[in-house]
Amino acid sequence: MSRLRTITRRSFIVGSAAIAGGVAFGTYLYKRDLKNPLLEGLAPGAAAITPYVKIDASGVTLITPRADVGQGAYSIQAHMIAEELDVDLNAVQITPGPPSPVYYNGVVGVEAMPIAATSETLLARTGRGASDVAGKLLGLQLTGGSSTVPDMYDRLRMAGAVARETLLAAAVAQTGLERSQLKTEAGAVVLPDGMRLAYQDLAAAAAEIDPVTDVALRDPSDWRHLGKAQMRTDIVPKSTGTQTYGIDMAMEGMLHATTRTNPAQGGKIMGFDAGHAEKMRGVKAVLPITGGVAVVADNTWRAFQAAQAVECDWGPSPYTGDTAEQFKAVAASFTEDRQDSRFRDDGDVPAALADGDVLEAEYRIPYLAHAPLEPMSVVVKLEKSRVDIWTGTQIPRFMQANVAALTGIDAENVHIHVLMSGGSFGRRLEDDYTLRAAEVAMQMPGTPIKMVWSREEDFTHDFPRPLAMARARGKVSDGQIAAYDLAIAAPSTAESQMARLNQPVFGPDIAIVAGAWDQPFAIPDYRVTGHRVPAMVPVSSWRSVGASGNGFLHESFMDEMCHAAGVDPLEERLRLCTHAPSRGVLEAVGEMSDWGADLGPGRGRGLAFCLSFGVPVAEVVEVSQTEAGLKIDRVFVAAEVGRVLDPVNFEAQLSGAVIWGLGHAMNCELTYRDGVPQQDNYHLYEGLRLYQTPKIEVRGLENGGKLRGIGEPGVPPAAPALANAIFAATGQRIRELPLSKSVDFA
Repeated sequence: MSRLRTITRRSFIVGSAAIAGGVAFGTYLYKRDLKNPLLEGLAPGAAAITPYVKIDASGVTLITPRADVGQGAYSIQAHMIAEELDVDLNAVQITPGPPSPVYYNGVVGVEAMPIAATSETLLARTGRGASDVAGKLLGLQLTGGSSTVPDMYDRLRMAGAVARETLLAAAVAQTGLERSQLKTEAGAVVLPDGMRLAYQDLAAAAAEIDPVTDVALRDPSDWRHLGKAQMRTDIVPKSTGTQTYGIDMAMEGMLHATTRTNPAQGGKIMGFDAGHAEKMRGVKAVLPITGGVAVVADNTWRAFQAAQAVECDWGPSPYTGDTAEQFKAVAASFTEDRQDSRFRDDGDVPAALADGDVLEAEYRIPYLAHAPLEPMSVVVKLEKSRVDIWTGTQIPRFMQANVAALTGIDAENVHIHVLMSGGSFGRRLEDDYTLRAAEVAMQMPGTPIKMVWSREEDFTHDFPRPLAMARARGKVSDGQIAAYDLAIAAPSTAESQMARLNQPVFGPDIAIVAGAWDQPFAIPDYRVTGHRVPAMVPVSSWRSVGASGNGFLHESFMDEMCHAAGVDPLEERLRLCTHAPSRGVLEAVGEMSDWGADLGPGRGRGLAFCLSFGVPVAEVVEVSQTEAGLKIDRVFVAAEVGRVLDPVNFEAQLSGAVIWGLGHAMNCELTYRDGVPQQDNYHLYEGLRLYQTPKIEVRGLENGGKLRGIGEPGVPPAAPALANAIFAATGQRIRELPLSKSVDFA
């Protein structure tokens, strides 16, 4: 079978990208065709109508290129395609596909720009369009920033519609019937007499014609899947324990490896004695790798045991190694020469705070580990001029490039097979574990090496969320907040993380002030300043990135200001709010929680709001004092995402974000001594326990604005809402996380 006219197929990609980005740029590079990777090695009789739909003798395969780290990404992407293609998801295959520039992310870059989500100026719209250009030019295949839904919504629906209409055109050519006489249903074209032509039976004919790109997407009123409660495609295997994750990967002839590397971040190994370890049962080899050794054995447990038997001589960490010293470095960074940004500077803050009663406060947030339940794991097989890698990753193309650079094998011969991940929270935006496994594979070519890290190795070598401090000053006047000045100092996530991905970074790091500078409040004198702390231990993106901590910094002081002004925190935020969708979530959460009602003695209610990733979220936490400590009773959450595509998963994502945010606010921190993290497993880093989990009520608002993702925006308000509730119940104002340093929880 001849291939499709690839130029025409490729032009589909440009068209869909323009829809997703909202701006069509006329540069050659942006308009250039991107290769459809599904055309490589396409079998006779098969068709790859777009880069997202392949049809061959085995049936229909949908490509869902954004990684699934537990957020249901594969499922929602498949539903987007299926909505227009008319296939039964139980009868098709779903795969993330190969690494390819065509699967670039055109939305995630917006979060790195100083563009307020509430701004609709020409400059703001142009800047958002530029994100699509940059994503395409860089081939930025990346999952993160709650960008899967907004980035793929148009692209995948269009892919399904083009595939459907092309198959219909093939049926017209084959039957001689009019297009209007045909319809599609459950993976088949249906003729007027009820005869069904399966899509795979039309694949060969579809591959011979130009794809039909002049298609109309279904009106939401005609949707059968989107907007309704859906059965996630992974719910049965995950509920029955049959889901295959990256750590489950196995193959013939595979050996098992683990690492023991310098627990001091960045430290070297000065020497080692593997004499005892090499004699242990099942051990095949003890090999040097960057920063330590790897043990290869006949199973993972024996590799773990032998790794502990290696006597290692560790070098010191090159970084500031103690938490007290790290916070001193942060405190010393509130200076003009370390000012990184000032994206918000309304009115005249210096004049407003020059005299009179000025409220001042200082806050701290700690380093936090990602700690996904599935430890870092990967299978690497290296042969003479080819590398195959099986793992769960959010950065397949970056991983491909880094492995190519390490091994000297061309990137096109580094094959990344993306698997389901058992959690991430940002951890799988890194590929350090894969590079260590590749170092082992280079020393044992031809043998598949399955590398699994112990929990302790994972905790110790994580790239955490950075610690930060805030210094806040403000003034109230006539029962209102009149001036608000927030300065935040933190190391740069972008500077650290992008260096590991060999990507340049320019200008200020928006993450230092994300979730603070762009809040939709009209305070007369209002300023948010970011200060960049010199790099210390390497840091990385953590669920909701900068907003994860800045929500606590901004909203805690907002609550203090409301208390100082003697005003109701909800009423004052509503008075100051300039953004209708944000007002909507504040009003909704007030109604849900019966805000203002008397809770009785020993109880308190806290409110917090944060607009992050374009999504305004308001949360109310209720607590009560008990003999065993503070108990979190109920949490109310309201969020505006434009349109809820799956109400069940929407509720799950927000409920999970609340549980994640509360648990970390209560208990978690990563502290260092001599460069070594002092928390190396869950017993020292406790999440919210089941018996502590409150009743959570979620409401999604759909006012038809821009479609947004919901994986991350529910996290930032959780910590400040809890802290503000504690103040309401006890009168104790807590300005440092974790809160368990100051109060006991039941």
